[in-house]
Amino acid sequence: MDYGIKMDNQAKKPIIFDTGPVISLTTNNLLWVLDSLKKQYKGNFYITPTVKRELVDTPIQSKKFKFEALQVMHCINKNVLGITNSERLRNTALKLAELANQCFMAKGSWLQIVHYGEMEALAAAIMLDASALVIDERTTRLLIENPGRLEGILANRLYTKISINRKNLHEFAQMAKGIRLLRSAELLVVAYEIGSLDRYILNIPKPRKQLLESILWGVKLHGCAISREEIDAVVGEELGKADSR
Repeated sequence: MDYGIKMDNQAKKPIIFDTGPVISLTTNNLLWVLDSLKKQYKGNFYITPTVKRELVDTPIQSKKFKFEALQVMHCINKNVLGITNSERLRNTALKLAELANQCFMAKGSWLQIVHYGEMEALAAAIMLDASALVIDERTTRLLIENPGRLEGILANRLYTKISINRKNLHEFAQMAKGIRLLRSAELLVVAYEIGSLDRYILNIPKPRKQLLESILWGVKLHGCAISREEIDAVVGEELGKADSR
């Protein structure tokens, strides 16, 4: 698969991570994959202060998610994940959040469809001219890539007509223009392609198929917006590549 993060010897633009993909990787015991991906990619991986708070500062105070927080902290301490921050970042994130949450209206009220943390990650991708923003959450992805489909989903979910502020939607689209979106699923396919997951190719029936299905279903069940049909298509394409070699 070509996800725009080809692995070669040239330094690359940074990649920005939202909270969801890091959680998906951590809960599947695959956070370590970021280290091998970064070494191959030869570009920086960043999170924002709000994403760090959601991944580390808040969960480390709990008993349930403390170990996940420690794993992310380990990645930060090893400089696998850097933290980007500035006053301009906060201002841009606030502007994006304001626009996004005043794009769609139902029954006279604006629909709060995004969280500040997602918009802060998007703001970082815009400001750093990132190669990609890694985000698993469907609503933000659709707002950027297919707002018309998002309107239909909101109407079906709320059983009502949705009004659109075209001016705000256009301004948001202009700010987010050109941002490439990836999911944790795509990162894991790249990790599979470069051999980072070969340790899990075991002496079992159809080992490569089982490996791909397991990692893709693993992140799907932990919040990655990827459909059953997409998983089947990716597995078929990757196995077809292997058979043609």
